[in-house]
Amino acid sequence: MTTLRDDLKQNKPFAGPTQEAAVSLMRTADLVRRSVAAVVEPHGITPQQYNVLRILRGAGERGLPTLEISERMIEQTPGITRLVDRLQSKKLVVRRRCTTDRRQVFCRITESGLALLAGLEKPLRDAEDAALAKLSSKELGQLVMLLDKARTGLNSALDARRSEKTQEAS
Repeated sequence: MTTLRDDLKQNKPFAGPTQEAAVSLMRTADLVRRSVAAVVEPHGITPQQYNVLRILRGAGERGLPTLEISERMIEQTPGITRLVDRLQSKKLVVRRRCTTDRRQVFCRITESGLALLAGLEKPLRDAEDAALAKLSSKELGQLVMLLDKARTGLNSALDARRSEKTQEAS
């Protein structure tokens, strides 16, 4: 097993365990993202576009407003409109203006989008299994629990910063 320092060819120690954990998490997330990209990109979509399609599949027939899709994304992106534009040009999603609120646009996945996702299911599951093959079922459960705990803390810290900025702006 290689260590993070070996992987990064780093000679100096990390400033502390928090820094090492944060860098390790970012490096691992990047490797998992690249593994997903290797499966989806040959089909003409990016990992972010794949994420939008999954979100819309889960939303069902009604679809979702663009901003709600953005809130559900794994990786937050300011360019959700461009992502949906590209998916629409590929005929993987359609957009419809809300009849009661013309400012709101609902996005729905098309049959072509559903077919693409169906074809990607097994290759993606295989890539995910390969990415985490060194972990036992118990370790995977522990990893998920630890990541949930870290994310909860991060979300609280980010919410506090947003609240401070809002108060400063007032």
